[in-house]
Amino acid sequence: MLDPAAILQGLDPEQRQVAEALRGPVRVLAGAGTGKTRAITHRIAHGVAAGVYQPTEVLAVTFTTRAAGEMRGRLRMLGAGGVQARTFHSAALRQLRYFWPHVHGTELPTLTESKLGMLATAASRQRVRPDKAQLRDIASEVEWAKVSNVAPDDYARLALRSGRSVSGLDPETVGRVFGSYEEVKRSQARMDMEDVLLLTAGLLADDQRVAAQVRRQYKWFVVDEYQDVSPIQSALLDLWLGGRDEICVVGDPAQTIYSFAGADASYLRDFPRKHDHTTSIELVRNYRSTPEVVAAANDLLAGTPSAGVRLQAQSPAGGAVTYTSYPDEVAEAEAVAAAIAQVVAQGTPPGEVAVLFRINAQSEAYEEALAGRSIPYVVRGAARFFDRAEVREAVTRLRGAARGGTTAGDGLLDAVRGVLSVMGWTPEAPAARGQTRDRWESLQALVDQAAELAGSGVDDLGVFVDELDRRASEQHAPQADGVTLATLHAAKGLEWDCVFVVGVCEGTLPITYAESPTAIEEERRLLYVGLTRARRALAVSWAWARNPGGRATRKPSRFLDPLLPAASSVQPPGARSRKVISCRECGKPLATGAEKKRGRCADCPASYDETLFELLRTWRSGQAAEESVPAYVVFTDATLQLIAEHKPRSAADLLRINGIGKAKLERYGEAVLDLVG
Repeated sequence: MLDPAAILQGLDPEQRQVAEALRGPVRVLAGAGTGKTRAITHRIAHGVAAGVYQPTEVLAVTFTTRAAGEMRGRLRMLGAGGVQARTFHSAALRQLRYFWPHVHGTELPTLTESKLGMLATAASRQRVRPDKAQLRDIASEVEWAKVSNVAPDDYARLALRSGRSVSGLDPETVGRVFGSYEEVKRSQARMDMEDVLLLTAGLLADDQRVAAQVRRQYKWFVVDEYQDVSPIQSALLDLWLGGRDEICVVGDPAQTIYSFAGADASYLRDFPRKHDHTTSIELVRNYRSTPEVVAAANDLLAGTPSAGVRLQAQSPAGGAVTYTSYPDEVAEAEAVAAAIAQVVAQGTPPGEVAVLFRINAQSEAYEEALAGRSIPYVVRGAARFFDRAEVREAVTRLRGAARGGTTAGDGLLDAVRGVLSVMGWTPEAPAARGQTRDRWESLQALVDQAAELAGSGVDDLGVFVDELDRRASEQHAPQADGVTLATLHAAKGLEWDCVFVVGVCEGTLPITYAESPTAIEEERRLLYVGLTRARRALAVSWAWARNPGGRATRKPSRFLDPLLPAASSVQPPGARSRKVISCRECGKPLATGAEKKRGRCADCPASYDETLFELLRTWRSGQAAEESVPAYVVFTDATLQLIAEHKPRSAADLLRINGIGKAKLERYGEAVLDLVG
């Protein structure tokens, strides 16, 4: 066991204050990157080394198995390996398994891995036929209701008050399915994860012998991420304490991003009101990020209801945070991928780079852009785009329609919309959050890809399906240490050297269904979490239009107002772009994405070497046949025209051609240069 004084060495003044506050109640407001885990593990180890705590009498509680494992590892290194560090569910389940048979004389109900089967049965009994996405949304509502102590009969009333909804189902119906689900679950002698907390709380509340035994076992409590505590978790903590106040809670109200799942930051904010004589300590020294990143994070929250501790940067100065707009989402993804290729070439490992976005469906453009440059990547917190169930089903349906010719004559975009409408796609997005919305976003991403291809002159559904197959094939290549693609929610608790926060525009962040002031503030805090993941470099971006050639109707997120330079420097391309992007032959404005890529009107005489162009086309046809891919996968006509016009003489010249990256240079560069020569 380490000496108590040795344990305190190396802590900053505020961390040391936490470590020395051995008797509760204690509240620690810990800003992002301020070393909260270091502070609380040293507090526990200091208490053990000083003889105040017995290791087996301490229970440290957090929210993820990863965080609990990290805490156990640090405690072992500090000589406090006997301390229990568990998630809420793990700690409760351990107690439930021990006490339930003694109290009830029966086996504990079987813990179910998924609610969906029983929910489907319950819905059927209520004569409701939800699709898979609605079923998952009902499951989320059941989880929210149970952790919030909302009974089935009260669901409809309280859901309306809380702004809860399931697309396509009224609250009364959801409440009935919820009640039926509880009946189905009981009849099958099962319990779900929320029941683990509810049943444990029930045991402690109803049986004083059980409560007394648990309280004899655990006398000292530490709770991490306290801003994420739900009503049932708060009630369980009170039962564990039994009126005692030997508790230390740690959290950051500015990182409250799970209110939709039942988290309630008021337990952290109001902790001193509940516990008299609370010792309250703020951790403000940020060791993670550069002063530039810290300043951006502070400015984002300054003067808002979400403002918490103001961080003080401790790291050396770095580069400026960049704020960049792009004409469309495709251009944004391509530019971000190019920037990542550059930082990786300069020595940053791909695993130290992250691209963060608001919703899962945004990942596909970045998967495609990174795969096109042979940059490894991993998708965190969700399946890769083409692995998602709704995307697999959509591609299967599109392939069937292409082979059957059922959409012949409809035009590519209309054909894709028609096929996906059978799966529930509509021109307008569902108003509510949840799986129904996520499913729609995935289908909309496919519609956007069809629009992009149609804009380049392709109007064949079979060609579109071939393009989807190509993307899927490239994006499914096995990856090891790669760039992380993740939603802002999935990024919580993680950090990288270089972070790109993308898609930061109105309607995406804040998300369109965040309408109340409370919901909008949660979206602001979500962006704060994203910014504070960066250690050395941070880039923020957005696109003025969804698709290439689309109208520039988007605006940068309102959250960027205190961060951006003067408004005049962040205006959409609009008329200015139309004046600049004009035909190199006749000077007229270019209308379509294909014309802009080519740099001339479709009906203007070619300024390129037509003989060389035809030679390149012939070579491309043979190459495509050899690889069994559509010809445009090798090079598009627009790229071949640029080659025939500029007649590149070196690899460096080729890389300046729109449509040629490192991967295509390695694959085709030598052959193309031979043809040009």
